[in-house]
Amino acid sequence: MNIILNNKHLKLPFKSFNVLHTKIFTKLLQNSVCAILPITIIFIWHFLSVNEIVRSNLLPPPSEVVNEILILTNDGELFSHILITLNRVFNGFILGGILASVLGVITGISPTLRNLFDPTIQALKAVPSLAWVPLFILWFGIFENSKVALISVGVFFPIYLNLMMGIRQIDKKIIEVAHINNLNHFQTIRWVLIPGIIPEWITGLRSGLALGWMFVIAAELMGASEGLGYLMIDGQMTGRPALIIGALILFAIVGKLTDQLIYLLSKPFLKWKSSLNNMQEEENNA
Repeated sequence: MNIILNNKHLKLPFKSFNVLHTKIFTKLLQNSVCAILPITIIFIWHFLSVNEIVRSNLLPPPSEVVNEILILTNDGELFSHILITLNRVFNGFILGGILASVLGVITGISPTLRNLFDPTIQALKAVPSLAWVPLFILWFGIFENSKVALISVGVFFPIYLNLMMGIRQIDKKIIEVAHINNLNHFQTIRWVLIPGIIPEWITGLRSGLALGWMFVIAAELMGASEGLGYLMIDGQMTGRPALIIGALILFAIVGKLTDQLIYLLSKPFLKWKSSLNNMQEEENNA
């Protein structure tokens, strides 16, 4: 009998090892799948350029783009341009994020304030990014303030809309249950409202950051002499398509890294939601 029990206990570590091995393999497979599209694009790009299907002055080969980036790196200019653009996006993200969060909360909670602010905000949302440029230059000049203001406009709308809708979609029955269980106003906010709106708020933050990266290009058209947007303009003015494409690739890489940073920082706040989804899946499968 003891031998049988021991054999059963011996199976447990092997079972845990198999589960861990499966998870690692699945993760590696997912990461490999993510690389398929970029590798395919680079292969097609190389094929079109090398075989002169597309002229090199319009689409230089990948090797030329890499060489252009390496030249900037060796000169010590590349990281300076990246940091300046990052600083602009960060400042615009903070400014737009704070304003959007405040207005999103008050319009989500108060129907009166929602009727006061929301129609105007919805109308301004339709204004193209470049339409703000002349006004911001007039108000703030061509220096950093106008660029940060423009980026903050792009960041503002997704955060505001997601947060307001997140608050409005909280089930009123949950709030009633909180009151029945004698939770005071502060406890209701802490244990009901905040967990309920965090997923929507984080979605808004990620969408706002993505728009911030889109708006920074328009911002750096406003007389910038540094930044990734400036490199694109410099490439256009000097007839260097490799520099333009290199700057675009750097925008994509740095933008993806900043989005991944928000995702990783937000994971601890979304554990409860993942657990809830797993419980619901188990109930549906039962």
